[in-house]
Amino acid sequence: MYTKDLKGEDLQRLFTRDTRDAYHFFTRHVDEATYAEFPPFKRFAVRARLLFIAFTAKLSPARRALFGAALAVFLFGLLELFDGFGLVRLSIIPFILSVSIPTPLWEDGTGWLLIGFVLVNLLVLLEVADRLTLKNDLEIARQTQLSMLPQHTQATPGIEAAGRTRPANTISGDCYDIRPLPDGRLLMALVVAMLRTLAPEDLTLVGLVTRLNRLVYEQTPGSRFITMFIAVVEPTTGTLTFINAGQTPLLVCRTDGSIEPLSVDGMALGMFDGATYKAAELTLGVGDLVVAYSDGVTEAENTAGVPFDEIGLRNILAAHQDAGVDELGATIFRAVEQYAADTKLADDLTVLAIRRLPPLPID
Repeated sequence: MYTKDLKGEDLQRLFTRDTRDAYHFFTRHVDEATYAEFPPFKRFAVRARLLFIAFTAKLSPARRALFGAALAVFLFGLLELFDGFGLVRLSIIPFILSVSIPTPLWEDGTGWLLIGFVLVNLLVLLEVADRLTLKNDLEIARQTQLSMLPQHTQATPGIEAAGRTRPANTISGDCYDIRPLPDGRLLMALVVAMLRTLAPEDLTLVGLVTRLNRLVYEQTPGSRFITMFIAVVEPTTGTLTFINAGQTPLLVCRTDGSIEPLSVDGMALGMFDGATYKAAELTLGVGDLVVAYSDGVTEAENTAGVPFDEIGLRNILAAHQDAGVDELGATIFRAVEQYAADTKLADDLTVLAIRRLPPLPID
């Protein structure tokens, strides 16, 4: 089982190309020309030291301490196997000439132990190099993904909106977009890619989501689907027309302190080709706030396994309803992270907030 699909060239590549690439990954900032004239043994010692320093520097402080402790334990164990010094006869000319040289003596099996130690550390070195390379690639993808999202509060006369996302890992599965429409309305959405292509077309909200559902159905595997909340806001009247396609219910915070959950059940995008959707409407008064959020917010758990839940989100909204839309997202994130404490967040956090503003004064 352990050697299934193992090929000779794989082993050869492991000890040649992979090992060489790992060494260059950790020492890529070192100018090897500075010790190119050293004798081979000294050059090997310098390279080993540089590799050790570069490798341990990539570890977190706690893991670096653990690795150091493991090395110390290994050295103590090696000393236990040391059996003093003695003479070992070395053959110069077989059966004719040999000499005795002093050398350290070790218990039987020490050599195998050293070989095993070197191989295990080589494996750790290769794995860490692979993971750090992948992490670098993911970080580039993360920056690319974040650059596609609105980074600041988006405003149009009568409306302000802002979104914020925090990936549970490097890459987030959540997206959002806030875009002004040609006639002055504001479009809010939790999905970006194909929507940006369809949004400029002269479609009703139902027509837009229906088209989007068909595209997702045609271009994604059957086991994949997208949940989405999308809304169009008319700034002058405060009318918000929305469709909720499998996303968590949005919350409407009124200026009188009440908080209303709004959910119109709709099929997640991409599940069925012929899925139908219906839009719902509500009217926002001046100062009213709408908050859309991903389930990563309400499902975040504390150390006891108790979720933050919608009640936790409602409490934050009630206490910070007058905050700016961008500040509100940051406040929710801090509250969720403090609630989760040392528990790793299992899902991405995304919040999208929109508030109706007073009309601009007429000159």
